[in-house]
Amino acid sequence: MSDSITQYSVYVSHLCKRYGEINALDDLSFSIQKGEILGFLGPNGAGKSTTMKILSGLVPATSGHAYVCGKSVSNNVQEVKNHIGFMPENNPLPDEMRVIEYLRYRARLKGIARSAVKKRVDEVMELCELHRKAAYRIISNLSKGYRQRVGIADAILSKPDLIIMDEPTIGLDPHQILSIRNLINSLRGDMSVIISSHILPEIELVCDRVIIINQGTIVANGSPASLRNEFLPSYRFAVEAKVSQENFDIILKKIDTSLVLESCDEIVDSSFNKFIVSSQENKKLGEDLIYELSKDSSLRLREIYEIKPSLEDIFMAATKRNWENIRDIKQRGGK
Repeated sequence: MSDSITQYSVYVSHLCKRYGEINALDDLSFSIQKGEILGFLGPNGAGKSTTMKILSGLVPATSGHAYVCGKSVSNNVQEVKNHIGFMPENNPLPDEMRVIEYLRYRARLKGIARSAVKKRVDEVMELCELHRKAAYRIISNLSKGYRQRVGIADAILSKPDLIIMDEPTIGLDPHQILSIRNLINSLRGDMSVIISSHILPEIELVCDRVIIINQGTIVANGSPASLRNEFLPSYRFAVEAKVSQENFDIILKKIDTSLVLESCDEIVDSSFNKFIVSSQENKKLGEDLIYELSKDSSLRLREIYEIKPSLEDIFMAATKRNWENIRDIKQRGGK
């Protein structure tokens, strides 16, 4: 076994999965550091669930290799499962059991020594904030947020090296989302975590790194900051000022002829306009605008701030580039 594989929680090399003529995964390769929280994103049908099922030993790969904690998934399925805590999107909890009963039952199924079950269940209930209000409640009477907490408690019961969570915050209210976010953050460093979600702002807040897949291939891999530089490198600023569009355009040309005025909108019930300006290189655009606008006492600057691309913007840019590459390849093939 190569040391380059054993140092990772997850190591995937040239993974492929075919269903008949459909390539669900096409030559997928990536790795996850120990203790890292990874956001795993992609459109519906991109291959996220297939990847997570292969890593969990639920379905076999057609070709390629997947390792969890240095163990080959295909050759050591049961051993690999002992290293993983899996929380599916639709968590099949038994409605008739009480929370503490269910977690003690699951602890025994996961091979936790009978003498250690009570202590470990108490630990995860406290970590997931189930110990005060929910420990003795029947699961069918729990809110969606508490059911998600039970799912996470189940996933971390055996202190696995890798946690896989599929849509852990879907359907939750803002307070519940914050609680789950804090809970996931508390796992950082102790366990590696893969989170698949369509709630992109949550992914950006909690994850160290993001992988975006489309059509079974990786189209982006890196921290949100590095992906901004890769896919949306321009600098964008919003400016609220008492100045006409014509005069503002003149000011922009004085600063840099390459600046682009993307939009100008009147601010309701005021004499101010809101301008969106972009630049490929000018990091000091904000300072330059303040300097130029301050030269004319008839002009008033109310606000200026940089607009940073969101993870949603990066997601759209990455998948769009991938679709365009696929289209170009098909067109060249057609010729």
